[in-house]
Amino acid sequence: MKTTLSVHVGLGLCIGAAAALAQPPQPGASGEFRPGEPLGTVNEAGERVEMTDNVKVFGSFRFAESCTFDPERNLILAMNAGVAQEMQENDGYVSLINPDGTVHTSKWIGETRDGLTLNHPLGSAIQGDLLYVADIDTVRTFDLASGQPRDAFQVPEANVLNGIAAAPDGTIYVSNTRPPERIYKITADGEVSVLVDGAPLAVPNGVAIDPDGNVVVVNIANNEVLTFDPSGELVRTEHAAESGNDGVVVLEDGTKYVSSVRFGSVSRIRPGEEAEIVAAGIPSAASMCYDSNQNQLVIPMNDHNALAFVELDD
Repeated sequence: MKTTLSVHVGLGLCIGAAAALAQPPQPGASGEFRPGEPLGTVNEAGERVEMTDNVKVFGSFRFAESCTFDPERNLILAMNAGVAQEMQENDGYVSLINPDGTVHTSKWIGETRDGLTLNHPLGSAIQGDLLYVADIDTVRTFDLASGQPRDAFQVPEANVLNGIAAAPDGTIYVSNTRPPERIYKITADGEVSVLVDGAPLAVPNGVAIDPDGNVVVVNIANNEVLTFDPSGELVRTEHAAESGNDGVVVLEDGTKYVSSVRFGSVSRIRPGEEAEIVAAGIPSAASMCYDSNQNQLVIPMNDHNALAFVELDD
């Protein structure tokens, strides 16, 4: 199988004084949420000018932990955890990225903090017209079309909500990576319960839903790929090629892709087959997403502030 790996690294975090002075004045705070706009500027006449097609911008990340793909808009939604909470609270944001890795909108959610709480977003998922985000001890939802904040479901005893998946009926499954190591279940109307508590969870991270509606979870502490039914009963244990796993994607045919944040590999597990490595050498390979339009995996690289793109030809 031919696999192409392309990594776009964008820093864009240190802005010189001259560049800062060149920025147009920001509008005053209205107290109401508004989404960011595609890249552009305000010209001397005071008119907004979108960036021309002959310019390509890469980057726009601040600790990219997860992504999810919107096939309708053909855009990647990249979660940015921002700076550590002890440095600044409510610093997370969401970037919109084109399938070729160029930036569409730097801060779609997070252009301002008006009407927004997004502290340290890790996992993300899309279901229906909602974006679901795991944010420390709270699952937040946003309107997928506008970015407008919707519901916020606080999870008792959670401290690092991480991987997240949402079923078609709006049921949310989210991992808590630090003790208590759990998978929580949240109904569409916000009722929280514990689906799985403790072993075989071992520093659980990525969560996905398979074609049968089961919940698939990967562990950081080992190479197990665990499948639970909606009642929390373990129905299958598979193994990635390496341990230290962060992200998991399940395709319509049941094929699983697992990313190792510790060892930088991507394992493919076809139904009934042993795992094989299809990409390697990716630093801090975090919670990836599947771009179904371009048939590629998109892998955030945490503190490398970048995304890796792996073309699939199977």
